Amino acid sequence: MTAAFPSLVIRADGFSAEGAFAEAQASFLDPDPEQVARLDALLRARNVGVVSHFYMDAELQGVLYACCWPHIHISDSLVMADRGVEMVRQGVKNVVVLGVDFMAENVRAMMDAAALPQAGVYRVAAQPIGCSLAEAAESRAYAAYLERASRSMNPLHVVYINTSLRTKAHAHQMIPTLTCTSSNVVQSVLQAFAQEPKINLWFGPDTYMGENLRALFEGLATMDDMTIAALHPAHDRQSIRDLLGRFHYFEQGTCIVHHMFGDEVVRTLRSQYSNAHISAHLEVPGSMFLLALECQREGRGVVGSTANILNYVKSAVDKAAEGERISVVLGTEAGMVTALARAVRALLRQRPSVEVEIVFPVAAEAISSTQDPEFPVIPGVAGGEGCSVAGGCATCPFMKMNSLDALMDILERMGGEQPLAAYEPRCYGERLGGKTVAEVGSQPILHMRDFQRDGVLSVALLDDIRGRTRRS
Repeated sequence: MTAAFPSLVIRADGFSAEGAFAEAQASFLDPDPEQVARLDALLRARNVGVVSHFYMDAELQGVLYACCWPHIHISDSLVMADRGVEMVRQGVKNVVVLGVDFMAENVRAMMDAAALPQAGVYRVAAQPIGCSLAEAAESRAYAAYLERASRSMNPLHVVYINTSLRTKAHAHQMIPTLTCTSSNVVQSVLQAFAQEPKINLWFGPDTYMGENLRALFEGLATMDDMTIAALHPAHDRQSIRDLLGRFHYFEQGTCIVHHMFGDEVVRTLRSQYSNAHISAHLEVPGSMFLLALECQREGRGVVGSTANILNYVKSAVDKAAEGERISVVLGTEAGMVTALARAVRALLRQRPSVEVEIVFPVAAEAISSTQDPEFPVIPGVAGGEGCSVAGGCATCPFMKMNSLDALMDILERMGGEQPLAAYEPRCYGERLGGKTVAEVGSQPILHMRDFQRDGVLSVALLDDIRGRTRRS
């Protein structure tokens, strides 16, 4: 029977692709040496660092991974800003951010917070590089949601990092705000309720992540205390049941990519991929999340961030039997495949009898034909990036604005007299309480940094929660 979804099989000595979408991804995993050499030379000549998200296209990522220049970092959004700061401290002059606009804003904000205002931070497009989720947090509906939150007792706003600096600033002006990522959101929420059991916690803007968090907590509330304590030692069934009444989430925010992993995809996975490992980003719809959570409990699945998915697949390879082929469904943006393929192939060199199949839940209708004899098909339907009801293209059109050509172009511009202001992150002129948007918007990120470092919410954030409650 023909497989429902395209897949990429990774072996110690190379790749094989099944289906047009997988072929398009695989074609760049072994990049052109001339392109690698050219990018390497430009980065060295301009003394520029690059921080990139996992969701870049395969051509760009393939070349980046092959470069020898040490100041290149590819990851999820959590550590991009930190790595940019490290690069500048190691002597890099400028940093190019390959991602959407809020990622560049976060890098700029953390650079300024680290007292490195002289470092240049640039995007690769003069026009905005948007994000449907970030735009949801700029809406009137989200402003009304925060207004409602500000009137609650002991409020804390946990905002997903996939939002603009302006969103973070205006939110923090209204209500104490803590930034989170998909890799730390569960522990952030549980720790907040551990330190302040009577808070009202308002999560946003990602609706699916909010629904999935509630489902996760509802599931925890049915488990024994020992199982719950293994996840967080300060909690038991009663505390989880108590927090459910004070956990709120925004209901009108979605990522256009993760929205594609819906009921039709899940039905196909259950019927035709019943033995596969299932991965799911926390932003996927509830049915995909529940499938991955079910598989996680069976030892063949993972729910979490892009980094969580990468680490899970590497662990599954380590545990595979000799001669085994393991199949992994990639329940997130297809750009993740480059990091997966490189990490897996490195592991398979020590275990050459094992094979790993990466399955893309992508509809055949999400492929376009081109007139290019070298690359006859590309991801995305004929009208542009898009998806069908049978699956989805699982690629973000905004992320794909970061192309190899665009990166080369901005590096060339840095060597001349051409103005670069249009490529800088947005600079907000307004002031909030006498401070700039950057200063106020950085505070929720710094609160997250404190939590990442110490494992507890900072005294400053707790004092803010209690102080605003007393003043209201």
